[in-house]
Amino acid sequence: MSRKIRMGMVGGGVGAFIGDVHRKAAALDGHIELVCGAFSSDPERSKKSGKELYLPDDRVYGTYEEMFEKEKQLPEGERMDFVSIVTPNHLHFSPAKMALENGFHVVCDKPMTVNLEEAKKLEALVEETGQVFALTHNYTGYPMVKQAREMVRGGELGPIRKIVVEYPQGWLATKLEEGDNKQASWRTDPKKAGPAGAMGDIGTHAENLAEYVTGHQISELCADLSRMVDGRVLDDDGNILLRFDNGAKGVLHASQISVGEENNLKLFVYGEKGGLEWHQHEPNTLLIKHLDRPMEVYRTGVDHGYLKDVALAHTRIPAGHPEGFIEAFANLYRNVAMTISARLEGKKPDPVYVDFPTVKDGVRGIAFLNTVIKSSESDQKWTPFSS
Repeated sequence: MSRKIRMGMVGGGVGAFIGDVHRKAAALDGHIELVCGAFSSDPERSKKSGKELYLPDDRVYGTYEEMFEKEKQLPEGERMDFVSIVTPNHLHFSPAKMALENGFHVVCDKPMTVNLEEAKKLEALVEETGQVFALTHNYTGYPMVKQAREMVRGGELGPIRKIVVEYPQGWLATKLEEGDNKQASWRTDPKKAGPAGAMGDIGTHAENLAEYVTGHQISELCADLSRMVDGRVLDDDGNILLRFDNGAKGVLHASQISVGEENNLKLFVYGEKGGLEWHQHEPNTLLIKHLDRPMEVYRTGVDHGYLKDVALAHTRIPAGHPEGFIEAFANLYRNVAMTISARLEGKKPDPVYVDFPTVKDGVRGIAFLNTVIKSSESDQKWTPFSS
């Protein structure tokens, strides 16, 4: 491509945590430039954010509806190519739907929607329009997660028997939502977060990671959700037994009241011949365990013929220089940019870069939440997972 891919943004005004993460990730590899945005539901705040981001006044909009309408009227060489949606959960569906209907590709924060009906409408629209739709399950962007995926799917651990995934945090161990903590306020409000709390916020990441790495889908589950903080409406802790479509068994634990924990996401996969272990706190390390020889330690960028091409393709710097959260996010954005670029040039995208969560992952995420809630509320604990 002779130009950068142009991005618009809905939500994520200056001071918003996740919007800033998305902008940094999108800019990291130099393939994407932010050209426009509707950064707040308050038009004045949107305009103020646009100024702080050095955007021209005529490309900063008061509403996303105005943005889509005016951007599509611009020449192809000027208008945005895709929109990044970084609003609270209840505001994902409408701008995503409008973007697809107006010919724009979409990158959307997770969970994709607040209910399955909306998720399936987006899935149908993506199929109808052929637009690129990426969901930011950013943990799939780590090189060692991709290495793990290739090793599991290549049969190097043998048939998979057990999958354990944990995502504990402790930041909501007290009732922060009663203060002025904006992140706590909307994440604990069912009108904005949807029907699930911790399970929607981080449990869906755990579910997606387990299925992404192993290639096996959850077929049935038994869930126990809790509201540990008095007066909280949505779950802040959850424990789930899992059954997978290949007969493997598993455990998923997600919590936001585990005092002292940060973002301690961990994955363990065990097959007939070996196992693996990956921790987000040490994302450049993958542990591979064997029946008949000592454990191996794989490291990002340390290639002695063991690392898979997809892991190498998602590594930027030499071994020993840590890559982390922003870089994993950036891998998703770079892959989206490479996919859109190939399409604009009339080429078939390189399969290495068509590696990001899609609208189908979004549908499974919402179906997962529905099934978890149904199971937790039921006396008949084992509940079939169906999307």
